[in-house]
Amino acid sequence: MKPYIYIFPVFLFIVLVISNQGHAETQRPPDQLYKNVLQTYIQDGLVDYAGLKSNPEDLKLYLKQTSVVTKENFDEWTKDEQLAFLINLYNAQSLALVVENYPVKSIKDIATDTGGAWKLPIVNLFGELITLDAVENEVIRKNYPDPRVHFALVCAALGCPDLINTLYEAKALDTQLEEQTKTFLMDSDKNSIDTEQKILKLSPIFDWFKEDFSAKSGSVIEFVNPYYDNKANKEFKIEYTNYDWSLNDQPTVKK
Repeated sequence: MKPYIYIFPVFLFIVLVISNQGHAETQRPPDQLYKNVLQTYIQDGLVDYAGLKSNPEDLKLYLKQTSVVTKENFDEWTKDEQLAFLINLYNAQSLALVVENYPVKSIKDIATDTGGAWKLPIVNLFGELITLDAVENEVIRKNYPDPRVHFALVCAALGCPDLINTLYEAKALDTQLEEQTKTFLMDSDKNSIDTEQKILKLSPIFDWFKEDFSAKSGSVIEFVNPYYDNKANKEFKIEYTNYDWSLNDQPTVKK
Protein backbone atom coordinates (compact mmCIF):
# COMPACT_ATOMS: atom_id res chain seq x y z
CA MET A 1 0.00 0.00 0.00
CA LYS A 2 2.91 2.38 0.55
CA PRO A 3 3.40 3.22 -3.15
CA TYR A 4 -0.18 4.49 -3.34
CA ILE A 5 0.39 6.71 -0.30
CA TYR A 6 3.09 8.57 -2.21
CA ILE A 7 1.56 8.42 -5.67
CA PHE A 8 -1.74 10.06 -4.75
CA PRO A 9 -0.26 13.28 -3.30
CA VAL A 10 2.06 13.61 -6.30
CA PHE A 11 -0.84 13.06 -8.70
CA LEU A 12 -2.95 15.62 -6.83
CA PHE A 13 -0.10 18.13 -6.94
CA ILE A 14 0.28 17.72 -10.71
CA VAL A 15 -3.46 18.15 -11.26
CA LEU A 16 -3.52 21.32 -9.16
CA VAL A 17 -0.52 22.81 -10.95
CA ILE A 18 -2.04 22.15 -14.37
CA SER A 19 -5.39 23.49 -13.24
CA ASN A 20 -3.84 26.67 -11.83
CA GLN A 21 -1.80 27.22 -14.97
CA GLY A 22 -4.89 26.93 -17.12
CA HIS A 23 -6.78 29.31 -14.86
CA ALA A 24 -4.00 31.87 -14.94
CA GLU A 25 -3.83 31.64 -18.71
CA THR A 26 -7.50 32.57 -19.05
CA GLN A 27 -6.94 35.65 -16.93
CA ARG A 28 -4.36 37.26 -19.21
CA PRO A 29 -5.54 39.26 -22.23
CA PRO A 30 -4.27 37.56 -25.41
CA ASP A 31 -1.70 39.71 -27.11
CA GLN A 32 1.28 38.05 -28.82
CA LEU A 33 -0.48 37.38 -32.12
CA TYR A 34 -1.72 40.95 -32.42
CA LYS A 35 1.73 42.20 -31.44
CA ASN A 36 3.12 40.28 -34.41
CA VAL A 37 0.58 41.92 -36.72
CA LEU A 38 1.40 45.42 -35.50
CA GLN A 39 5.14 44.98 -35.74
CA THR A 40 4.92 43.46 -39.21
CA TYR A 41 2.33 45.60 -40.96
CA ILE A 42 2.29 49.00 -39.22
CA GLN A 43 4.87 51.67 -39.96
CA ASP A 44 4.65 55.37 -39.10
CA GLY A 45 0.98 54.98 -38.28
CA LEU A 46 0.11 53.51 -41.67
CA VAL A 47 -0.97 49.98 -42.52
CA ASP A 48 0.25 47.59 -45.19
CA TYR A 49 -3.25 46.32 -45.90
CA ALA A 50 -2.20 44.41 -49.00
CA GLY A 51 0.43 42.53 -47.03
CA LEU A 52 -1.95 41.86 -44.18
CA LYS A 53 -4.64 40.63 -46.56
CA SER A 54 -2.19 38.12 -48.00
CA ASN A 55 -1.33 36.81 -44.53
CA PRO A 56 -4.24 37.44 -42.14
CA GLU A 57 -3.88 34.31 -39.99
CA ASP A 58 -2.38 35.96 -36.90
CA LEU A 59 -5.04 38.67 -36.90
CA LYS A 60 -7.85 36.15 -37.31
CA LEU A 61 -6.50 33.93 -34.56
CA TYR A 62 -6.06 36.89 -32.23
CA LEU A 63 -9.70 37.86 -32.70
CA LYS A 64 -10.70 34.25 -32.15
CA GLN A 65 -8.81 34.30 -28.86
CA THR A 66 -10.40 37.56 -27.73
CA SER A 67 -13.83 36.14 -28.53
CA VAL A 68 -13.50 33.41 -25.89
CA VAL A 69 -12.65 35.83 -23.08
CA THR A 70 -15.57 35.65 -20.68
CA LYS A 71 -17.12 38.49 -18.75
CA GLU A 72 -16.10 36.69 -15.56
CA ASN A 73 -12.46 36.61 -16.65
CA PHE A 74 -12.61 40.22 -17.81
CA ASP A 75 -14.05 41.42 -14.50
CA GLU A 76 -11.05 39.95 -12.68
CA TRP A 77 -8.63 42.19 -14.59
CA THR A 78 -7.60 45.66 -13.47
CA LYS A 79 -9.27 48.66 -15.12
CA ASP A 80 -6.13 49.33 -17.13
CA GLU A 81 -6.01 45.73 -18.33
CA GLN A 82 -9.65 45.98 -19.37
CA LEU A 83 -9.21 49.25 -21.22
CA ALA A 84 -6.04 48.13 -22.98
CA PHE A 85 -7.83 44.95 -24.09
CA LEU A 86 -10.79 46.92 -25.45
CA ILE A 87 -8.61 49.42 -27.33
CA ASN A 88 -6.61 46.62 -28.92
CA LEU A 89 -9.79 44.75 -29.79
CA TYR A 90 -11.37 47.80 -31.43
CA ASN A 91 -8.28 48.54 -33.49
CA ALA A 92 -7.75 44.91 -34.46
CA GLN A 93 -11.36 44.47 -35.55
CA SER A 94 -11.13 47.67 -37.61
CA LEU A 95 -8.06 46.25 -39.34
CA ALA A 96 -9.85 42.96 -40.00
CA LEU A 97 -12.87 44.74 -41.44
CA VAL A 98 -10.77 46.72 -43.90
CA VAL A 99 -8.69 43.67 -44.83
CA GLU A 100 -11.87 41.72 -45.57
CA ASN A 101 -13.04 44.45 -47.94
CA TYR A 102 -9.67 45.53 -49.32
CA PRO A 103 -8.97 47.24 -51.63
CA VAL A 104 -11.14 50.18 -50.61
CA LYS A 105 -10.34 53.87 -50.61
CA SER A 106 -12.09 54.54 -47.31
CA ILE A 107 -13.65 52.62 -44.46
CA LYS A 108 -16.75 54.70 -45.18
CA ASP A 109 -17.13 52.78 -48.45
CA ILE A 110 -17.86 49.60 -46.48
CA ALA A 111 -21.45 48.52 -45.80
CA THR A 112 -22.92 51.72 -47.17
CA ASP A 113 -26.29 50.03 -47.66
CA THR A 114 -26.54 48.80 -44.06
CA GLY A 115 -25.62 51.86 -42.04
CA GLY A 116 -21.86 51.86 -42.49
CA ALA A 117 -18.87 50.03 -41.08
CA TRP A 118 -19.51 51.06 -37.47
CA LYS A 119 -23.01 49.60 -37.48
CA LEU A 120 -21.99 46.07 -38.44
CA PRO A 121 -22.30 43.50 -35.61
CA ILE A 122 -18.79 42.11 -36.05
CA VAL A 123 -17.11 42.41 -32.65
CA ASN A 124 -17.43 39.22 -30.59
CA LEU A 125 -17.32 40.48 -26.99
CA PHE A 126 -18.27 38.10 -24.19
CA GLY A 127 -20.09 35.80 -26.61
CA GLU A 128 -22.22 38.54 -28.15
CA LEU A 129 -21.76 40.18 -31.54
CA ILE A 130 -21.80 43.95 -31.21
CA THR A 131 -20.79 46.88 -33.40
CA LEU A 132 -17.65 49.00 -33.34
CA ASP A 133 -19.93 51.87 -32.36
CA ALA A 134 -21.09 49.92 -29.34
CA VAL A 135 -17.55 49.08 -28.27
CA GLU A 136 -16.58 52.74 -28.37
CA ASN A 137 -19.72 54.42 -27.06
CA GLU A 138 -21.50 51.86 -24.90
CA VAL A 139 -18.52 50.04 -23.44
CA ILE A 140 -15.41 52.25 -23.47
CA ARG A 141 -16.83 55.76 -23.13
CA LYS A 142 -19.43 54.63 -20.63
CA ASN A 143 -17.13 52.70 -18.32
CA TYR A 144 -13.70 54.28 -18.82
CA PRO A 145 -14.18 58.06 -18.84
CA ASP A 146 -10.74 59.07 -20.09
CA PRO A 147 -11.03 61.27 -23.20
CA ARG A 148 -7.50 60.35 -24.24
CA VAL A 149 -8.90 57.06 -25.55
CA HIS A 150 -10.03 59.02 -28.60
CA PHE A 151 -6.38 59.24 -29.62
CA ALA A 152 -5.86 55.50 -29.24
CA LEU A 153 -8.96 54.23 -31.08
CA VAL A 154 -8.14 54.17 -34.78
CA CYS A 155 -10.89 53.99 -37.39
CA ALA A 156 -8.64 53.21 -40.38
CA ALA A 157 -8.61 56.77 -41.75
CA LEU A 158 -5.85 59.33 -42.26
CA GLY A 159 -7.83 61.77 -40.13
CA CYS A 160 -7.60 59.37 -37.19
CA PRO A 161 -4.74 59.34 -34.71
CA ASP A 162 -1.85 57.16 -35.83
CA LEU A 163 -2.06 53.44 -35.21
CA ILE A 164 1.00 52.60 -33.12
CA ASN A 165 2.96 49.44 -33.91
CA THR A 166 2.84 48.09 -30.40
CA LEU A 167 0.17 46.84 -28.04
CA TYR A 168 -1.63 48.96 -25.55
CA GLU A 169 -0.66 47.40 -22.23
CA ALA A 170 -1.90 47.98 -18.71
CA LYS A 171 1.54 48.66 -17.27
CA ALA A 172 2.18 51.45 -19.76
CA LEU A 173 -1.36 52.57 -20.58
CA ASP A 174 -1.30 56.01 -18.97
CA THR A 175 2.01 56.84 -20.66
CA GLN A 176 0.78 55.52 -24.01
CA LEU A 177 -2.45 57.52 -23.89
CA GLU A 178 -0.56 60.66 -22.93
CA GLU A 179 1.96 60.20 -25.73
CA GLN A 180 -0.80 59.59 -28.24
CA THR A 181 -2.62 62.73 -27.14
CA LYS A 182 0.53 64.84 -27.48
CA THR A 183 1.41 63.33 -30.84
CA PHE A 184 -2.07 63.96 -32.20
CA LEU A 185 -2.19 67.55 -31.01
CA MET A 186 1.26 68.23 -32.45
CA ASP A 187 0.17 67.00 -35.88
CA SER A 188 -0.21 70.35 -37.64
CA ASP A 189 -2.33 68.83 -40.41
CA LYS A 190 -5.00 68.08 -37.80
CA ASN A 191 -4.44 70.50 -34.92
CA SER A 192 -2.66 73.80 -34.41
CA ILE A 193 -2.71 77.02 -32.41
CA ASP A 194 -2.51 80.58 -33.71
CA THR A 195 -1.69 82.78 -30.74
CA GLU A 196 -1.83 86.01 -32.76
CA GLN A 197 -5.30 85.39 -34.16
CA LYS A 198 -6.36 83.55 -30.98
CA ILE A 199 -7.56 80.56 -32.93
CA LEU A 200 -7.34 76.85 -32.19
CA LYS A 201 -7.66 74.71 -35.29
CA LEU A 202 -8.69 71.30 -34.01
CA SER A 203 -9.70 67.94 -35.36
CA PRO A 204 -13.46 67.28 -35.54
CA ILE A 205 -12.82 64.62 -32.88
CA PHE A 206 -12.91 67.47 -30.37
CA ASP A 207 -16.32 68.47 -31.71
CA TRP A 208 -17.81 64.97 -31.94
CA PHE A 209 -16.79 64.13 -28.37
CA LYS A 210 -16.68 67.57 -26.80
CA GLU A 211 -18.68 66.39 -23.78
CA ASP A 212 -15.91 63.93 -22.92
CA PHE A 213 -13.24 66.62 -22.96
CA SER A 214 -15.47 69.05 -21.08
CA ALA A 215 -16.26 66.46 -18.44
CA LYS A 216 -12.55 65.93 -17.88
CA SER A 217 -11.27 69.50 -18.01
CA GLY A 218 -14.23 71.87 -18.13
CA SER A 219 -14.03 72.59 -21.86
CA VAL A 220 -12.22 71.56 -25.01
CA ILE A 221 -9.92 74.58 -24.74
CA GLU A 222 -9.02 73.75 -21.17
CA PHE A 223 -8.26 70.17 -22.19
CA VAL A 224 -5.87 71.07 -25.02
CA ASN A 225 -4.31 74.11 -23.33
CA PRO A 226 -1.62 72.24 -21.35
CA TYR A 227 -0.43 70.59 -24.56
CA TYR A 228 0.07 74.05 -26.08
CA ASP A 229 2.11 75.41 -23.14
CA ASN A 230 -1.00 77.04 -21.67
CA LYS A 231 -1.07 79.63 -24.45
CA ALA A 232 -4.82 79.34 -25.06
CA ASN A 233 -7.65 80.81 -23.02
CA LYS A 234 -11.40 81.35 -23.19
CA GLU A 235 -10.91 84.19 -25.68
CA PHE A 236 -9.70 81.74 -28.30
CA LYS A 237 -12.02 80.59 -31.06
CA ILE A 238 -12.11 76.99 -32.21
CA GLU A 239 -12.15 76.16 -35.89
CA TYR A 240 -12.50 72.50 -36.78
CA THR A 241 -10.28 71.12 -39.52
CA ASN A 242 -11.39 68.80 -42.30
CA TYR A 243 -11.36 65.12 -41.41
CA ASP A 244 -9.58 62.99 -43.99
CA TRP A 245 -11.50 59.74 -44.40
CA SER A 246 -8.99 58.31 -46.86
CA LEU A 247 -7.71 54.89 -45.85
CA ASN A 248 -4.61 54.91 -43.62
CA ASP A 249 -2.88 52.73 -46.17
CA GLN A 250 0.86 52.74 -46.75
CA PRO A 251 1.53 54.87 -49.84
CA THR A 252 3.88 52.29 -51.34
CA VAL A 253 1.03 49.81 -51.67
CA LYS A 254 -0.38 49.83 -55.19
CA LYS A 255 -4.15 49.88 -55.41
